[in-house]
Amino acid sequence: MANSFGSLYVGASGLQSASHGLNTTSNNLMNVNTEGYVREQVVYEDRNYQKIGRASVSDQYRGLGVDVGTIVHTRDVFLDKAYRQENGRHSFYDASSEAVQEVYTHLQEIDGVAFKDAIANFEEAFEEFAKDPSDTVYQNLVLQRASLFLDRAQKVQKGFEDYQTIINSKITEDLDRINKIGKEMVEYNKKIQTIEAGKVEKAMELRDKRDLLLDELSGLVRMSYEELPSGVVRVQIEGAEFVSEVKYNPIGNLKNQRTGYVTPYWPYLSEIVDKDDPSKNFYYPVFDTTNVSAEQNSDIGEVKALLMARGTGWSNFLGFYDEKGEPLAADAYKKGIANSIMMNSEAELDTLVHKLVTTINDIFSPLTTVKDAYSNAVNAIYKDADGTTVTVDMDTTRILDEVNCSVGSDDELPPRELFIRNSYENRYVKRKVTLTIEDKDNQGNVTGSHVEEKDMWFYNEEDYTNPDTCYSVKTIHINEDLEKQESYIPHLKYLDHKGAVDMALGSALSKIWNATDFNLNPGDTTPCGYTGFYVKWIGEIGNTGNIYKGTAKALEGTKEEIEFSRQGVIGVSSDEELTTMIKYQSAYNAASRYINVVDEMIEHILNTLGNA
Repeated sequence: MANSFGSLYVGASGLQSASHGLNTTSNNLMNVNTEGYVREQVVYEDRNYQKIGRASVSDQYRGLGVDVGTIVHTRDVFLDKAYRQENGRHSFYDASSEAVQEVYTHLQEIDGVAFKDAIANFEEAFEEFAKDPSDTVYQNLVLQRASLFLDRAQKVQKGFEDYQTIINSKITEDLDRINKIGKEMVEYNKKIQTIEAGKVEKAMELRDKRDLLLDELSGLVRMSYEELPSGVVRVQIEGAEFVSEVKYNPIGNLKNQRTGYVTPYWPYLSEIVDKDDPSKNFYYPVFDTTNVSAEQNSDIGEVKALLMARGTGWSNFLGFYDEKGEPLAADAYKKGIANSIMMNSEAELDTLVHKLVTTINDIFSPLTTVKDAYSNAVNAIYKDADGTTVTVDMDTTRILDEVNCSVGSDDELPPRELFIRNSYENRYVKRKVTLTIEDKDNQGNVTGSHVEEKDMWFYNEEDYTNPDTCYSVKTIHINEDLEKQESYIPHLKYLDHKGAVDMALGSALSKIWNATDFNLNPGDTTPCGYTGFYVKWIGEIGNTGNIYKGTAKALEGTKEEIEFSRQGVIGVSSDEELTTMIKYQSAYNAASRYINVVDEMIEHILNTLGNA
């Protein structure tokens, strides 16, 4: 009888085990389309055996049936890490590729007119002007095309800056999401630790949700993580602790008051002494964007790519110069502005505009030094507005070259420039200069000196430490006087053959388009001209875009392959689960029949004994 009742326990264990299998399989089927759900599997184990005696050969035991050992959360930690690594790297290059494509789009098509057409049309206007600079039709054509060129350049620049603002908004959204992920992961850590503390139950669904957050976080930043024996996951971002056992360290946003651009920093590693004056504080940056490469495994995460693409602010041709106004060396350029597709593109665009504008202005209104204009002068002084005597540096101070300049139909000096800086009403400042001039005999020997007073037009030089003084896309406009009266464009000789049409001026303006005397950027070693600038520029952007796009596509394929393998482990197959369910149903039915047979046997024995 004892053995018979023991058989009931064996049968009951079979029913219970099959029931657990059915429940687990049903749960898998119910979550077949649930994002992040990880397939569960029941692992069985033998119940304790009891020794019932010893036979002639060996001990005899009787089993107590089968039990559920555990429910396995089927994950492959190596595939998880590989997927998250490739997910982060793909996100980096995908975001970079999108930024390059945006630049390419702005250059190729602006309001239906490609930017290269504006350059070509401007060149064509000067070719026509060279035929007869005195023709008002050609003069008006130059003004129209100059206005169109500047308008296109400013729209491209505005488009770049608008996209930088969009990138900045995306960075802010990503940082908010990262902080939210950190907060949610801490909550899951606490709940999982509480549930699994008794070592009886596994918090499967919570682990699935936490793992899904790790997948998402891996696409945003370069992270590392480890799971502790307690079930808690610790996370680091760029080597700094983000999520610990019971808390997370949020990422702060340092906002630039001028541009509105945010810079991520770690508040818990920073030193904030004055919230109203950021210059007094130390902000520990989250990301290092100065040394990003695949070799160092630092080309990971969407946020870093967006920060690099956006850059630190708006840029112009001065981005290719250091704080002292000196041109950047190639190495400094490659480690600096070259890393930002938007800032680099803005600087390259402005390089074209600055070079073209200053070249045209210098032809319309030529410059020379005081020394070259007055070769016999040994000293030059003038008094400034407050009466202070100023000694002129004759070798570097530039003035209007009156000998070689042309004037407009009004015959007035100084000649008008085509492009004017917003911060200066005039290109020149008129000063009365006192010159000390040497007297020489016929043999060139100095015999004495005398003093003369001359009116000179001093050029308002560009100050590379002050962008407002420079000829830049955002700081210039077309000369309003010329727009009102196109014949004021310089085209008549001022001194030699006064009043004659200056054909040499038209020829000089026409020739500048074929000159190759400037570079695309400090890293460019092959000089180009205005006609070749656009081709080289768009080619550089296209090559960069193709590299990013090709890399992103290759990484996407790798990521998908790993994800396919990972889904083979964690994914739910409805066909496989239905097959497993049939197996458990059969096991359940078999256990039921077994119990029925044992029940009938026990009932028969009891009835027989009762009748006896």
